[in-house]
Amino acid sequence: MKKFTKITSSIGPNSESKEVLSKMIDAGVNVCRLNFSHDVGDAQGKKIDFIREISAETGKPVAVLADLQGPKHRIGVFETEDKFPIVAGQKFVFDNDPTPGNSNRVQLPDMDVIHSLKPGDRVLLNDGKIEMKVEKVNSDSIEATVVRGTEIWSRRGFNLPDTEVATSVLTAKDRADLEYVLTKNPDFVAISFVQKPEDVIETREFIQARTSHPVKIIAKIERPQAVEKIDAIVDVADGIMIARGDLAVEVPFEQVPAISRRIIRLCREKNKPVIMATQMLGSMVSSEFPTRAEISDIATAAYLHVDSTMTSEETTISNNPAFVVETMAKVLKHADEDSIENGQDWSDAEELPENDWALSVTLMAELNKAAAIVVFATDTRAATWISCRRPDVPVYAVAREAVVANQLCLSRGVFSVCNEQMFESKDAIAAAKWFGLESGILVIVDGEKISLRKLG
Repeated sequence: MKKFTKITSSIGPNSESKEVLSKMIDAGVNVCRLNFSHDVGDAQGKKIDFIREISAETGKPVAVLADLQGPKHRIGVFETEDKFPIVAGQKFVFDNDPTPGNSNRVQLPDMDVIHSLKPGDRVLLNDGKIEMKVEKVNSDSIEATVVRGTEIWSRRGFNLPDTEVATSVLTAKDRADLEYVLTKNPDFVAISFVQKPEDVIETREFIQARTSHPVKIIAKIERPQAVEKIDAIVDVADGIMIARGDLAVEVPFEQVPAISRRIIRLCREKNKPVIMATQMLGSMVSSEFPTRAEISDIATAAYLHVDSTMTSEETTISNNPAFVVETMAKVLKHADEDSIENGQDWSDAEELPENDWALSVTLMAELNKAAAIVVFATDTRAATWISCRRPDVPVYAVAREAVVANQLCLSRGVFSVCNEQMFESKDAIAAAKWFGLESGILVIVDGEKISLRKLG
């Protein structure tokens, strides 16, 4: 049995060769994430070409997700040292002066941030290790007081948990990156630091003005403003990524698990795939084996029925990215087969519409002890809706177009193929047999008889 929960893996310096990508895809990668905070242009285009070549050679759909950097804010540099000591209670100034900073001030190059801040707002630097409180806002600077922290470094990123920044979700860099990557027909584009549904709408309009390719938009949830507007954001996005790294900086970290559970349930109700991200196997950047906590984190994500778990630097800079993927796949497969956690519970079915055809299909499959559900997919809608009802049998999706098969790589329990002849025949029995044999759910007994393999 193949795992139902999908794997999204970040591709970087140690995983960008065709050889390593092939091993990772064979180990269980379903979606390849290209991080535009690092490589851009042809460097990313080459990775996309390799992914498409591997997919064509193996006949295995693989999705490409282009992850835009977004309005990531960083302070400037310091004059003689890379860092300066700071102490709680001292005053510190952020201004728009590009002159290298010192122990009392440093450049904050984004005027839109300066204009958005107000007295009392918090400024967090270096992943929350430094906290400052805004005391006064001037026309081109802010005056703050250090609340905690011991030293401030050049070029550290900063977070503004109390502030909705009046800026476009697409920076000039994002627009240039998006212009390029759209020429390579990605399956998904992820937008960072989403604050409101209008950010998704703005991105969709930008994409639709430049291509007819049906690119889907993943909204990354990493700001408290996005959590407050999560219902509206899920409505307009095609999927959600729970980016727990920045989210745990901008909201109290103890709230992240509850926020994650709420988002997962909301995505299922609204028929949108959801990715759980950040540090799922972070220790494997330098260690051969995962921690016990990481194993539990991955399994818990599967028990919560996310569509995909994600690897970040553990598959970009570790020594053995394919082994990282293999490790995650083993944990997911075991969790997906856990009948105690994955038995169907329809106690919340009343929350779903009475005319929910996807729930009806799922219930019929369960009541009739079906081995699979077969969908002939002109687009992703039907298979994704059924997937969001979380049936305990695989959903086999036959697509006419490769982009549909690729995009379904993100939906839990959906196994897709692009096969025009199979699609045109609409022969569900033949399709089910083909998928069953390919996935190992069906086996050939005595050289001729096809039988359902005993699971568990």
